[in-house]
Amino acid sequence: MHITSGYFEATRLDGLSFCVTVHFPGALHEGNGEAQPIIDERATAAQRDALFAILSGQNSQEGTLFQIFSLIVTKMHEPVFAPFRFEFDLRERKARVVIPGVLTTEVEPIKNPVTGAPFRGAVLLPDGFEHREGQIASSDIDSIGAVPFVTKAKHSTLAHVIQSPAGVLG
Repeated sequence: MHITSGYFEATRLDGLSFCVTVHFPGALHEGNGEAQPIIDERATAAQRDALFAILSGQNSQEGTLFQIFSLIVTKMHEPVFAPFRFEFDLRERKARVVIPGVLTTEVEPIKNPVTGAPFRGAVLLPDGFEHREGQIASSDIDSIGAVPFVTKAKHSTLAHVIQSPAGVLG
């Protein structure tokens, strides 16, 4: 996630990025997940505290993304503080996140298997807790942190989100 403009209480978070790698041994609702926060190294101590407060879910209403996350993750690995290179083009359904030595994600449009032409599709979730509308895409992920995994040509959804303690606002 990249915070274009935002805050937690009085702490501004503009321009910072963060992500969380996760693994679940079964279905998400069964819980027992493990997670590792990866925080933009540029964050000050106050900004790190604010991001951890958000990720904890303790400041979010029931049924919101971070509150649900707090219920299904039972093992939290030590956070990583690292530089982020973040590229995002929603219209073209392309994104790239590079966190050296930790994570690389490449996102591109799904391609028509016959013609190779980019396919455009969207997921509409009027009451969604992650986003309201997302562009579907294909992603390759290489995670070599505490939660290692590799995926090739798997589902991704790209979206602009306005997040609050009450959940997604737009």
